[in-house]
Amino acid sequence: MKLFHTFENLPDDVRGAGIAIGNFDGLHLGHLGVIRQLKEECNARNTPLGVLMFDPTPFNFFRPDSPSKRIMSLKRRIKILKNAGVDIVWALPFDAEMANRTDSEFVEQVLVKGLGVSAVSVGFDFCFGKKRMGNTDTLQALGDKFGFDVFVAQKIISQGAAIDVEGEVLKTSSTQIRELIAAGDMKTAKLLKQDYWVIEAIVEHGEKRGRTLGFPTANMKLIDYQHPKHGIYAVWTKIAGESDWRKGVANFGRTPTTGERDPLLEVYIFDFDDDVYDKELEVAFVEYLRPEEKFDDMNALVEQMNKDADLAKQILSVADKPLI
Repeated sequence: MKLFHTFENLPDDVRGAGIAIGNFDGLHLGHLGVIRQLKEECNARNTPLGVLMFDPTPFNFFRPDSPSKRIMSLKRRIKILKNAGVDIVWALPFDAEMANRTDSEFVEQVLVKGLGVSAVSVGFDFCFGKKRMGNTDTLQALGDKFGFDVFVAQKIISQGAAIDVEGEVLKTSSTQIRELIAAGDMKTAKLLKQDYWVIEAIVEHGEKRGRTLGFPTANMKLIDYQHPKHGIYAVWTKIAGESDWRKGVANFGRTPTTGERDPLLEVYIFDFDDDVYDKELEVAFVEYLRPEEKFDDMNALVEQMNKDADLAKQILSVADKPLI
């Protein structure tokens, strides 16, 4: 699969692709429906299948000082898109120039002159251009004008993006998934994503207090992600350079027993004691176990940590591993 961060001066072999457009943060059922619909068209036409998204996102551009709401890193999105059969990804920077393009300027300059699109697929609520001035009707009219086909994934989204969870119908959307992550409801988030919520981060050097308690942890900051609910989780973990997932238990929070600090993800990997400092870890959140709490002393903390580890092992013994 090919990756581009520009729409200008592209090689001839990537022009003329069918392109799905969207943020694709989380790559949930609705997103995959937009791509799947276009994939059938591209196969029939024998043209490349492409995806266009923005990185950094419009949210990062318009609210640079707000906490990140990202569900999925660009690296992981690309990995999943490749697995879904996508041939080309455009991860275009969203900057002032992009933000000020009108809907017609975006289509003419980016899609037509830049990418030479043959077809475009979007979701039913797609908006684009300066101040979100364009919509699916606008895109259809511009497609007619410039000679490319437009497919709106209305039917797929309406049929496949609502999931009944204990009597409550949840819409499959990135916003809904962020709310579930913030509430610690990883089971429902997995239903909407069709896979676990997975983060990637670099292991940092910490106080190494966990080793003295019998629980050496890999410590990571979630700088560019939606923060999950503070507490304890059963997790799958994959270490950079390895191919399989390891079982573990994690805490995300401020560690009130040993002294509050900025939120940190601490992962204890079962049956593992190698050095992982400065390595990248992937962590898949399987299930929320309990809230973070302050204990009277270290003995009480260690006793609870052993209980957490036992419970996590039970859960992971019957849990499926991440798909990717």
